[in-house]
Amino acid sequence: MNETPESNHKTYCANEYDVLKRVILCAPQYMTIREVINETQKEFEDEGIHIKTALKQHREFVRILEEQGIEVILLPYHKKYPEQVFTRDIGFTLGQTIFVAKMAHDVRMGEEDVLKRWLEDEEMSYYSLAEDRIEGGDVVIDGKTIYVGLSNRTHQEAVDHLQGLLNQFDVKAIPFKEKYLHLDCVFNVISPDVALIYPPALTKEDIDLFSSRYALIEVSEEEQFTLGTNVLNIGNKKILSLPVNKQVNEKLRDRGFEVIEVDITEIIKSGGSFRCCTLPILRG
Repeated sequence: MNETPESNHKTYCANEYDVLKRVILCAPQYMTIREVINETQKEFEDEGIHIKTALKQHREFVRILEEQGIEVILLPYHKKYPEQVFTRDIGFTLGQTIFVAKMAHDVRMGEEDVLKRWLEDEEMSYYSLAEDRIEGGDVVIDGKTIYVGLSNRTHQEAVDHLQGLLNQFDVKAIPFKEKYLHLDCVFNVISPDVALIYPPALTKEDIDLFSSRYALIEVSEEEQFTLGTNVLNIGNKKILSLPVNKQVNEKLRDRGFEVIEVDITEIIKSGGSFRCCTLPILRG
């Protein structure tokens, strides 16, 4: 786990904010709220998702990533996986290892096999967390510290297993209120010294921990619902964020970040935004 990006041009990630070079996405071709599995979906269950709009927004998202010099890998989509657009949850990259998760909900089980097939076709090794309930949206990496949210998708046993595997890292379990789905919906590290946070979802102990390590940008209840924490840092203090999250964007700019506003509001109806829709495999 001590490799440097120079020793492998295909995979390497050490945090959430180095320059993004390669990332895995999947078009929302069959995106639908088939089975309500989070609070956001409850809100939009009757309205549903307009696929043409979601696809158009996703294409623009990909275009902007590529315009920034990022290699975008698009996984094949399948009708039986309506939430494939959220590629973050099927794994995470730490050092040169891609960890592939076991999906917790029936509606998402099998998505990991699509990623594994692609990795095998590319002759890229991975570590399968087959016996663990852990999803990438609950894993936030910052150097030697790995924050892992405890949710109905990610269990304490998985945290313990990770700590055993990664004894040179400090794996910290972060409990949060279950309704908020994944840790990155309420907490996200966006630079070595700045993080986004929605305090009502977290314990006082963890808020104190985060405030001792980062300057915290607090997200309002309204902008948490529109996933204000779930931005994507692509490096050099450039952040992809939704235009509707005006307060978050203003605070980010005040901190010296360049905010690239991209509208994926149709996609967030299913409960995930920019971070959820991207699985970084190379930063450096």
